[in-house]
Amino acid sequence: MTGSAPAGLRSLRFGHSPDADDAFMFYGFHAGAASVAGCTIEHVLEDIQSLNRRALERADLEITAVSAHAYAFLAGRYAVLRCGASMGLGYGPVVVARERLALGSLGGCRVATPGALTTAALLLRIECPEAVPVAMRFDHIPAAVAAGEVEAGVIIHESQLTYRDEGLAKVVDFGELWRDRDGLPVPLGLDVVRRDLGPELMREVSRGFRASIQAALDREDDAIRYALQFGRGLDVEKGRRFVHMYVNELTLDMGETGRKALEHLYRRAAEAGAIERMPPIEVV
Repeated sequence: MTGSAPAGLRSLRFGHSPDADDAFMFYGFHAGAASVAGCTIEHVLEDIQSLNRRALERADLEITAVSAHAYAFLAGRYAVLRCGASMGLGYGPVVVARERLALGSLGGCRVATPGALTTAALLLRIECPEAVPVAMRFDHIPAAVAAGEVEAGVIIHESQLTYRDEGLAKVVDFGELWRDRDGLPVPLGLDVVRRDLGPELMREVSRGFRASIQAALDREDDAIRYALQFGRGLDVEKGRRFVHMYVNELTLDMGETGRKALEHLYRRAAEAGAIERMPPIEVV
């Protein structure tokens, strides 16, 4: 969705994935129920791995969704918005295989991931460091596992609800693992704002985006219908379930729970050698 800003208004580009949960959060902007004072919002739709790379290589988007993993390399240019985070409360990326296996048995095995900078890939590195990651498009992973091209795969998005229909078995759900072992949600995606906008506009972006999410929650049926345009075949029931997996109370405000989850992720990543050090976490 593109367009030039009316005279006197600044255009802010907001990168997000063409997924039902992201579309749900943007419903308020779409419906005119939310805005950023003095600005128009231009939506830039790209898959999350492309947004990760764009933020790293160009940092041309003023606001963008990124993987929590990617933010470890972006903290110098971007701050974290307190709203818009995707945090799995007992659910997250799922490792699947053709039959039930123990996660530890995948050491030395080829495991598909949806991109090197995704949090799904980072969680595999943390929890099963001996696995051999094979990056591929997220929507190709279930078929690759079913065909035996890889021994297992880490699935995200709608496949988390449909993998059993494709004859695959769950090895582990990282969200369940973090809930049961660590007592924390698993942080997956963040929305971040470029620091050079300045503190006042950064805060206004945060306020506007929170209003957009709140509008979607207040008008859920309309927002779900809008979001299902981006649901890749999900029916209303599965679409609603998918949206509520990743739009929850921590999406409006990650709060202290979300910050602790991020700190835990980066601490574990540093211990695994996946990142050099924990990044500073500035929340706007």
